[in-house]
Amino acid sequence: MFIQTESTPNPLTLKFSPGVTVMPSGTAFFTTADDAKVSPLAQELFCTQGVAAVFLGSDFITVSKSEAADWNSLKPLLLAAIMDHLVAGKPVMIAAAEAPAANDNEGDSDIVKQIRELIDTRVRPAVAQDGGDIVFRGFHDGIVQLELHGSCSGCPSSTMTLKNGIENMLKHYVPEVVAVEAVM
Repeated sequence: MFIQTESTPNPLTLKFSPGVTVMPSGTAFFTTADDAKVSPLAQELFCTQGVAAVFLGSDFITVSKSEAADWNSLKPLLLAAIMDHLVAGKPVMIAAAEAPAANDNEGDSDIVKQIRELIDTRVRPAVAQDGGDIVFRGFHDGIVQLELHGSCSGCPSSTMTLKNGIENMLKHYVPEVVAVEAVM
């Protein structure tokens, strides 16, 4: 197995592309080893000192490190852990946790449906290329609330992406949008 690594706009994050499906559906983001109990792969990665977060995408894994950790030391350990896990055929997620959460959007207003559609079709694929994800969390009083995962979380350019990219696009297509903000 050959695993490609790519830098991301976030210097604290690396993207690992193993060339196989990681998550058949949905994504998963973990910021602590306790949160990662539903993912044997993420738990293994958190065993490496210096790992601060793990994001599992459709065909990639994004790992964020602590400020003090060094990529020269971490990268070989993470590559080995990912390769050993996937080659052994171990599960990425525990079966019960794989089912995506019910996402009942039937009660959404037309504005929210339009915002979700734009985020899902234009924003999420673009940020996935950089090892991240942006998830819609709400729309209230003209403000779109988005949650940043993977390389987007803590990225120095995330504010610029939110304001100059996503906010401008949403305002253009959905005049009711006045601002976009990140939520935890």
